[in-house]
Amino acid sequence: MKNMKKAFALILALAMIFALAACGGSGNGGNDSAATGEFKPDGPVTLIVAYKAGSGTDGPARILAQYAEKYIGQTVVVENVDGGSGSIGWSQLAAADPDGMTIGVMNLPNFNNSIVKELGTYTTADFKAICNHVTETSIVIVRADDDRFPDLNALVEYGKAHDGELKASTNGAQASNHIGAQAFAKSAGFHYIDIPQGGTADQLLSLRNTESDFSVVKLGDIAGQESAYRVLGIFAAERDERIPDVPTLGELGYYKEWLGSSRAIVAPAGVSDEVIKFYEEALKKTMEDPDYIAAASSFDTNFQDHTATGALIEQQQAFAESLGDDFWNF
Repeated sequence: MKNMKKAFALILALAMIFALAACGGSGNGGNDSAATGEFKPDGPVTLIVAYKAGSGTDGPARILAQYAEKYIGQTVVVENVDGGSGSIGWSQLAAADPDGMTIGVMNLPNFNNSIVKELGTYTTADFKAICNHVTETSIVIVRADDDRFPDLNALVEYGKAHDGELKASTNGAQASNHIGAQAFAKSAGFHYIDIPQGGTADQLLSLRNTESDFSVVKLGDIAGQESAYRVLGIFAAERDERIPDVPTLGELGYYKEWLGSSRAIVAPAGVSDEVIKFYEEALKKTMEDPDYIAAASSFDTNFQDHTATGALIEQQQAFAESLGDDFWNF
């Protein structure tokens, strides 16, 4: 009887060992997170940027990708998918496998306007918010050597005296910077000629090459090249401490609301909640990392969790849909 009890105990112990091995082994390479239902990428992660390399979106995305590798535990590969005012890249992201290995940057409100203009077949429901990365305020700029416009009032006075003659380069028809140019001109009471470009980098090049007279961009877009431009006004409730001598449009009697854009990190809609949780936590740690903060000093990091970011996407969709004919035709 004693020997039988020992044999039974041995069999039971072996059975437990095999059971534990089975739980930690086949199908996931021994990944404990898979056993517990958690997500962890098992190879390089693709970050889709719907604009060309060197664009205003691409630079901050690459800095985020570089420092996020520490917390994601894998290489993050930025894939630039340019074209269609961002719609080609967002279409590719919406169609990506929802396995957590592909995420992307969503520009607001450019993304929302692409839906309004039916540039793609996607809607906001085809994406799942992870977090917000950047929120930047719009500014009105001219070339630094353009003596016609020492300040914003001089630009407005010229625009009224030569109504419909001033040219404004934008980052695409009805994209974020076109919205800014339209809001400014409409509030100031003059018309202009829109010169749409493929993105912010081309928009700034158009201005520098004297193909246009003024532009609306985001403050971070001119980081490192401030000497080439004169900032005339900012779309904010208060002056920005980085450019304290630049007035808000509202204090001069023009557009009174904040205007700018956000860049959110999103995934295809079919990903699991575990995928969202993993990237949200990893990217929050990234944006709190001192090395990242130092590298990202030229733009405005603004982390918001997946819930707040999802609400922001829907709010910007409502904003884009509210810009009807009266806004674009005045």
